[in-house]
Amino acid sequence: MSSGFPKAAFRNTPVSVVVPFYLYASVSFLVCTLLLFVSASSFTLHYFNPAVLAITHGMALGWASMMILGASYQLLPVLTERSLWSNKLAYGSFLLAAVGIPLLVYGFYTFNMGWPAKWGGRLFLLSVIAYLFNIIRSCRTDKRINIHALFMVTAAAWLFFTVFIGLALVYNFTWPILPGNVLTYLPFHAHAGLLGWFLMLIFGVGSRLIPMFLISKHSDRRRLQIMYVLVNTGLLYFLSSFYLNLPYAVLIPAILTGITLVLFVGYIYRVWKTRIRRKVDQPMQVSLLSVAIMLVPLGCLLLLSGWWISGIEQSRVVLLYGFIIFFGWLTSIILGMTFKTLPFIIWNDCYHDKAGVVKTPDPKELMSSDLFRLMSLTYLPGFLFFSAGILLASVFLLQAGALVLVLSALLYNLNVGKVWLHKPRV
Repeated sequence: MSSGFPKAAFRNTPVSVVVPFYLYASVSFLVCTLLLFVSASSFTLHYFNPAVLAITHGMALGWASMMILGASYQLLPVLTERSLWSNKLAYGSFLLAAVGIPLLVYGFYTFNMGWPAKWGGRLFLLSVIAYLFNIIRSCRTDKRINIHALFMVTAAAWLFFTVFIGLALVYNFTWPILPGNVLTYLPFHAHAGLLGWFLMLIFGVGSRLIPMFLISKHSDRRRLQIMYVLVNTGLLYFLSSFYLNLPYAVLIPAILTGITLVLFVGYIYRVWKTRIRRKVDQPMQVSLLSVAIMLVPLGCLLLLSGWWISGIEQSRVVLLYGFIIFFGWLTSIILGMTFKTLPFIIWNDCYHDKAGVVKTPDPKELMSSDLFRLMSLTYLPGFLFFSAGILLASVFLLQAGALVLVLSALLYNLNVGKVWLHKPRV
């Protein structure tokens, strides 16, 4: 068995809690690529339009967040070395989010900010509250602060803040409760989620899982503490600028985030150099690609902080910035990590009582290497074509890129289904 996970860590979280999140996220990814194809021309317009809002929230909530919620319930015992506090609360968080997300996406796609969007936002907020409470209770008995768990808890708190502000923005369309133009609050809402939720969680979990998968003993708690302070300081500075009119409201947070990313890349490089497992498998290669991709949105952010772009160029850079984050950075790490974690989850459910007694398949044998290879070969061209289409405002490139991404998402779903439907064999 070569997954790298501690065997006992997963006995505390039933497969029935975790796998529904993986399956829901997989289908959401396919649906979002289909919406991307049928709404490709929307990416030649201003970024604030119904189709772009719907796809963005479908990717952020249905794809990335649902996958992360499920993985968190499975990985928290690894980080804290104790069981999840409540499986029932985890079930509840799934059901609330599973109903709320499509309502919210439908509300954005039809630009109906009435009951669909409001109920979708309410249900997802309740799901986040259940998740946050479960994470806090699962970590609270630690006598010594676990830096990885601290990243997770802080990320969950930022997720709550992000969703709360998002729901307030939805209500603002029918009940004006926020002063000024709604567009001024979008960066406030978006970066609380991007930096506070996604980036924080990837730093905390990635710094633990990547050494585990590569079998590296490298650890630098001091560096992780500095990263934690920098990313939170940058985000708080950015959010405070909305009220205190602070100078360089975008540039200073971008620099702090950039320093944090460089520190994280350096951390992963040290892990890479000190790894015992010299051969890196395909899923890990795709996940490591995300470490490089995560520097590209920083360049977009620095462009947006300058005076040399304006008007339609600025709108295109904002669209590219969001697309690279959701379809590039987050998607690449999820595509790889899915097939590092899900096969072991299913393997552990099927063979945990047989390991060492009789010969069992390796966890990686539960997935199809051919499907994964085809998925990877279609994903990158689709991502590059669509990115070029945004910059050039070319509907042809946008549709071509989206069509290839649909194929990649379909291959991904087939492989996830193969792992999920695996039957025990000895």
